[in-house]
Amino acid sequence: MNRVLILEDEPLIAMDLSMAFEDCAIAAVTAVTCAEASTALAEQAIDGAVLDVNLGGGETCEQIALVLKERAIPFILNTGDLDRSGELLRAIDAPVVAKPTPADRVVERLMEHARTS
Repeated sequence: MNRVLILEDEPLIAMDLSMAFEDCAIAAVTAVTCAEASTALAEQAIDGAVLDVNLGGGETCEQIALVLKERAIPFILNTGDLDRSGELLRAIDAPVVAKPTPADRVVERLMEHARTS
């Protein structure tokens, strides 16, 4: 895995995840919105992704999850909204890592998922 997409609206969480991937020699591209994530997917080769489910303002990661599935790019969901997002989580059908989880564990989980998918 060379480059991952991090779709996360919380700057500190995005920075923490980005640094954890970089510690593993994996470049991280961060996006706050689905529009930014779409641009990143169009312009760069992405090998995996960590998606926050709820991005604020009523936006969810669903459209990016669908693109990743179409392209067979492994991804995991990283969310603190397990109760409120139950139906959406089932619809997306991807591994879920509950917030708060240490960034290095999120990286490990994505790597594990990539190996088995």
